[in-house]
Amino acid sequence: MQDLTAIVLAAGRGTRMQSQFPKVLHEILGEPLLSYPLRVISEVGINSSVVVISGDDDGDRVKASFADLKKTAWARQLVPKGTGDAVAAALKGLKKATGDVLILCGDVPLMQVDTLTRFYEKHRRLKAKLSVMTAVLDDGGAYGRVLVDEREAPVAIVEARDASPAQLEVKRINSGTYIVDIDLLRRALEETDCNNAQGEYYLTDMVAFARREGAFTAIYDVEDSREILGVNNRRDLVLLEAFMASRIAESWLDNGVTIQAPEQVRIAPRVSIGRDTEIAPGVSLMGKTTVGSGCRLGAGAQIKNSSISDRVEIKPYSVIEEAEIGMQSMIGPFARIRPGSIIAAEVKIGNFVETKKVHFGRGAKASHLSYIGDAEVGAESNLGAGTITCNYDGFNKFKTVIGERVFVGSDSQLVAPVELGNDVLVGSGTTVTRDVPENTMVTARVRQKEFARRGMAWRRHSAEEK
Repeated sequence: MQDLTAIVLAAGRGTRMQSQFPKVLHEILGEPLLSYPLRVISEVGINSSVVVISGDDDGDRVKASFADLKKTAWARQLVPKGTGDAVAAALKGLKKATGDVLILCGDVPLMQVDTLTRFYEKHRRLKAKLSVMTAVLDDGGAYGRVLVDEREAPVAIVEARDASPAQLEVKRINSGTYIVDIDLLRRALEETDCNNAQGEYYLTDMVAFARREGAFTAIYDVEDSREILGVNNRRDLVLLEAFMASRIAESWLDNGVTIQAPEQVRIAPRVSIGRDTEIAPGVSLMGKTTVGSGCRLGAGAQIKNSSISDRVEIKPYSVIEEAEIGMQSMIGPFARIRPGSIIAAEVKIGNFVETKKVHFGRGAKASHLSYIGDAEVGAESNLGAGTITCNYDGFNKFKTVIGERVFVGSDSQLVAPVELGNDVLVGSGTTVTRDVPENTMVTARVRQKEFARRGMAWRRHSAEEK
């Protein structure tokens, strides 16, 4: 499909979303709606694409959200005057383009590569000048109706608002996805007017134009009509996310991954999972996350843009973001692994431990109730409950370096910048403010004092006398 040019329509206001954000930036499985048609375009091998955005601040926000798409061109629809006008805006930047154009909607996220490929193959096989992707529904609702002739070639598309009662009974509906010869498209748009119920320039008028010119037209009925569903409101957003989540979960179930209660699990499309991994209910895997083989992801675990190696156990309700977890490590429950954390193999990060921009060496442990940030923790070191790296003075961040085989007693504070050598022993309740050489024991506590006959019995007696 490298010979195709793609046009993606993403300028719609989305007023029914009742939102301050552009509709195509609303997310399904953590990804903006517009990312889905753009991804499928890339996966089918189309190298030339134009995205039509609005001419206001919303358009600026959409373009900024996809700033990494270096090969994508952007066109502005300055005034919202319909789909025909939007495509005309795209064609202004395609004056030298020839051949066929694929037109997609930016708010239709469920389209699959195989479906688009079969659509294109039928278009080429029939040598059509215009092909319309369609679906047959029991109730066409607000979709445009596709009128066909005796050989089931489209003769016109009638928008629901302009349709007669008889036309509304037609079950074949328009998906908004087309392949059309670009020269035919240009001529059709030149003759399109806005004499309709919405006062807009309908792209769909090109079908009737093609028939008047005697051009060969075709339809392609999708097997799963959910693929052509668009998002018009938040109900649609929730419904389509559930459809996509179910489809992705089923795919992983077919590829060696156990997913308990798949209807309660959310796995984004860019996630990769190894075989024999088990996923408990409520797990969320977002962004570009990689999970190795033989892992166990506990209930409610939230993982985003992270790399999880083989045979890792993520215990329930742990949150991991932009981090790396080494082989056979154990995280949680209720751990928070923040961006920049690199956890080596066989590490234990226990319950209510938070890490940020930290490197844990092989076999190191922080089993409970600790904050370790801006730090290096050497191999086989053990950080006791309540250990805190004091990395921020209110203005700047500083680093803590902990050597190998270090033992830090409970309720200790390491005030950065500070370095502990290999084999250091830190006594419980110690505040370390200076570097500690290797194989040294360090304590820093207030001396313990006892006051006889001043315990709880004395306090109760004193209170009674008052």
